[in-house]
Amino acid sequence: MRVLFILDQVDYEPQGIMQLSSVLKAAGHEVALAVATLEDPVAVAQRFRPQILAYSVITGSQRYYLDLNRRIRDAVAAFSVFGGPHATFFPEMVAEPGVDGICIGEGEEAMLALCRNLQPDGTLARTDLPNWHFSIDGEIIRNQVGPYVDLATVPSPDYALIYDKDPVAGQSKIKHFIAGRGCPYGCTYCFNHALVAIYRGKGKHVRLRPASDVVDDVVAVRDRYPLEFVVFVDDTFILDREWLAEFAADYRLRVGLPFFCNVRANLVTEELVGVLRAAGCHSVSMGIESGNSEIRNNLLNRNLSQEQILQAAKLIRAGGLRFTSTNMIGLPGTTIEHDLETLDLNIAARPDYAHVFIFQPYPRTKLGQYALDNDMLDGTFDDIGVRAWDATILRFPPEHKRALTNLQRLFALGVEWPALRPLLVRLLHLPGNPVYWLLNKLWKGYAIKQRVHPVPMSLADLLRTTWRFMRIKS
Repeated sequence: MRVLFILDQVDYEPQGIMQLSSVLKAAGHEVALAVATLEDPVAVAQRFRPQILAYSVITGSQRYYLDLNRRIRDAVAAFSVFGGPHATFFPEMVAEPGVDGICIGEGEEAMLALCRNLQPDGTLARTDLPNWHFSIDGEIIRNQVGPYVDLATVPSPDYALIYDKDPVAGQSKIKHFIAGRGCPYGCTYCFNHALVAIYRGKGKHVRLRPASDVVDDVVAVRDRYPLEFVVFVDDTFILDREWLAEFAADYRLRVGLPFFCNVRANLVTEELVGVLRAAGCHSVSMGIESGNSEIRNNLLNRNLSQEQILQAAKLIRAGGLRFTSTNMIGLPGTTIEHDLETLDLNIAARPDYAHVFIFQPYPRTKLGQYALDNDMLDGTFDDIGVRAWDATILRFPPEHKRALTNLQRLFALGVEWPALRPLLVRLLHLPGNPVYWLLNKLWKGYAIKQRVHPVPMSLADLLRTTWRFMRIKS
């Protein structure tokens, strides 16, 4: 079977697509990738003649991929399938024109089953395939998900699929890896609780790959491609202390490169910071999300006190690690004053860079459903943009929406230079200014490259990275 994956752009390595590619290739299937920023996906499809067109979709990108799929289908006859978060949590997209199937949840076994059952004429030998919803001659067929994937049984991700296709990604000295899947927390803005519900009774939700396998992947990539800094993208890298200790010893011995990972304030201890530091950790990310305790714990279900956040930040800094924070503004029922509390808590925590996103009510999340049920949406889920900072689709007054956009672009500057706070507050209510966007981009690029993911760069590397960073959509 010939499978063509389609991507709009490569910003970070698409872990799901790389994993599916390795599974399909191990089973003897042919896999190719088209990246729209590098080539015309229609032309790639005409050359490769795929039997399956595959798209991984996040909310905000669905309209782009649906439109692109229709263009490709005008040129080649193929079975079109969509997976990823949007397909999983907005399965209604199976009824969209040009969609033959959507994959709910994890796709390794699902894609193998599809390849086994798709016949030369484009019809399915069987339609009762776990994890799949199909649209066949106007009829929607919905199947339940199968068990969670055993991560110890899947091959390493197909890194070459990305690195050999995109020269910027391949030559980048910073590369991204993932150690496991699942999160034990139930934050209302995240899809995790919805995924747990879909898979209830289907196995263990939080799973980690064997630590040695994760280190093997880093070593294999380092031996083939430029690599000087490692980023682990797991939601919370530090959940299993026994696994972490095994990983730390093996990584320090066989890799020894600086790395970045995500932590959670309630799990941060002096001992943990020491383990990370000894393994080679240079920087971490920690979610603050809101500076207002009631919003953070009741609306967002974070279950974190201000004291825990500040103590974790103190321990991270004292242990010699850099850290970034993640935050949200424009939450349902909140005011700009609430968002300024988030700014103030970040000022107290002193991150090396403060990420801030305008809240988006993603489908099937508790907070997204809350906004929908309370008629807070100023539009539909299709109005959510890929960039989670451009605008809100909640029903706020125009001046509030303008203030949110301005605050998103000035937030990190206010955290770094608290003396600017009074000026920042005044600027929030003025018309938007592209200078704010540019200042935000420049400061973010500097802080990430110099503090969080520091690697030596040639002038050519710097120019390539800057060009890509300024064009990136997320």
